[in-house]
Amino acid sequence: MVQNKLRKRVITAVLSSIAFLLMMLEIPYPGSAFLKIDFSDLPALAALILFGPGSAMAVEALKNILHYFIQGSGTGVPIGEAANFVSAALLILPAWFFYKKNQTVKGLLIGMASGTIAMAVLMSVFNYYVILPAYTYFLGAQQMNAEQIYQFIILGILPFNLIKGILISAIFTMVYVRMKTWFEQKSIQTG
Repeated sequence: MVQNKLRKRVITAVLSSIAFLLMMLEIPYPGSAFLKIDFSDLPALAALILFGPGSAMAVEALKNILHYFIQGSGTGVPIGEAANFVSAALLILPAWFFYKKNQTVKGLLIGMASGTIAMAVLMSVFNYYVILPAYTYFLGAQQMNAEQIYQFIILGILPFNLIKGILISAIFTMVYVRMKTWFEQKSIQTG
């Protein structure tokens, strides 16, 4: 029992490190200085399948903490890291809900699709009310009016999160299909 807990913690830490490294490989999103596509949610999804949502959220938290302390933030406050954590939770938790009910590729696809939609819609709301005002405040930038914010959300944030969710879902589903047996064996051994 103690050995299984230790193994779970070690694997979660390793997945967190891999997630941090993947987070450093960012692809800038056109039209935005701070939106970047990265594939750092893939290790968290692996942790989700292996150990459940607690481990997946630990991977996300550790990844963002490492990123903030090593890379820093232009605002001095971890706004981007907080947004990354929230968006990952919005992707991962619905994926877990549907996958847990139907532990097949179909269940995973339904979960990833619902997570992508939840992430896109709810991150648009979160950006409107929290993230964009926080960036404006901490950067001392000129505030955008409601119409500018609305356009940025509709033309920037919403499509960004849809594209990111679709890419991560597609890549993870391909990995899962190829490694399904391995995932099942490892989750049994550590569970």
